[in-house]
Amino acid sequence: MSTEVEPTITLTDEGDWWVARDTETGVTSQGKTRHEALDNLDEALAGYHGEGEPPSDEDLEALGIDPENDDSGSLEESEIFE
Repeated sequence: MSTEVEPTITLTDEGDWWVARDTETGVTSQGKTRHEALDNLDEALAGYHGEGEPPSDEDLEALGIDPENDDSGSLEESEIFE
């Protein structure tokens, strides 16, 4: 029986960017420094695990989405997933 623990995060220097990746989920983020890449990965993982805040009406409008008519429907009805 092995007692070794496999790392769950990889951190690589990609020149101008540091890339942090959670190997369990595949969630990846980047930053100009190692610290920034890890902070961004923490934030991305929180979103992945559903810990984020829902977007405000202003957030939706900034993305070109009308909050009053925000009905995404089902995946089966979407043309994107055909």
